[in-house]
Amino acid sequence: MSTVSARRLSIPAAQRVAGRALFWLGIYAAALVMFGAFVATRDVDPIAMYRSMWESTVLSGFGPGQVLNRTAPFILAGLAVAVPARAGLVNIGGEGQIVLGAAAAGGVALALGTQVTGIEALILMALAAAVAGALWAGVAAVLKLTGRVDEAISTLLLNYVAIDILLYLVHGPWKDKAGDGQPAAQPLPAADALPGLGLGPANIGIIIALIATVIVAGVLGLTRWGFALRCAGGNREAARRAGLSVGTLVLTAMLVGGALAGLAGMIQFTGMEGQLRPGIAATFGYTGFLASWLGRHQPGKVVLAAALIALIAVAGDSLQINSNLPGSVVNVLMALVLLAVLSSKSKPKLSAA
Repeated sequence: MSTVSARRLSIPAAQRVAGRALFWLGIYAAALVMFGAFVATRDVDPIAMYRSMWESTVLSGFGPGQVLNRTAPFILAGLAVAVPARAGLVNIGGEGQIVLGAAAAGGVALALGTQVTGIEALILMALAAAVAGALWAGVAAVLKLTGRVDEAISTLLLNYVAIDILLYLVHGPWKDKAGDGQPAAQPLPAADALPGLGLGPANIGIIIALIATVIVAGVLGLTRWGFALRCAGGNREAARRAGLSVGTLVLTAMLVGGALAGLAGMIQFTGMEGQLRPGIAATFGYTGFLASWLGRHQPGKVVLAAALIALIAVAGDSLQINSNLPGSVVNVLMALVLLAVLSSKSKPKLSAA
């Protein structure tokens, strides 16, 4: 093939990539414009507001670290949805799996006390959190396999049970008797907190999340198990006739997803909260579900979606401080981003000319 012919063939591909990038930039820009129009009705200058959000989250010495810390559990919560999705499963239980992961890590910390600290304690907490999240997701998988209970419903309902378990622990046996009376466990020793990255408040949680992303992407794309998941997700009956154990695939996909969510709970507990309390990771599971959907259940894209959502979430603080808007108004921006993506059901058609 001549060089000229190769160049001609490469032009349409480049146009598709550039067109797709412009298309999605336009989608997100439309969400920003709609949110700007919304805040303008509340006598807030949209341009000044966006400038303040940018400066507080990107240009400040504290904001980028906060964004990274928030991104880490969002990534893992998104992966907890993406892995089961490959098998055609809908895991809405990330919230409960994260909560029990944090509770398991907190229980290990209480049990270890000052006998085991540092990296050893973090490893034990991570293992306990992953196991707790996996077992909680496994409950939904067993219900599906034995009673044909829809996993979307069971995982959603199990979220409330997990929250009640945490409430019982922090109000009862694990309540810090030396505290101020609030329902919370003993604070995590400073030696057991996730090490920092040297970037403001950022810790190594983001590194753990990115390593997990690479592993998940490799397992899904390069192993027989990942291929089998895609087969089961595409057509379960055909997968059965091909000799695949669909039940085993359903169970293992949910276990892996739950383990990732549990790890997210451990990172939130040891990296941000440092103490078990009600609402330790409120809405993180649902945010991960959104990140996975926006990323089309592809690990690399889930990272980008999680980072975007984390950026918006952290920027919500500046809305309250600098623009005199309620902090919850950031949920409007997130909703507009989701609606903008939902409205874009077709991709742009590009000509080869």
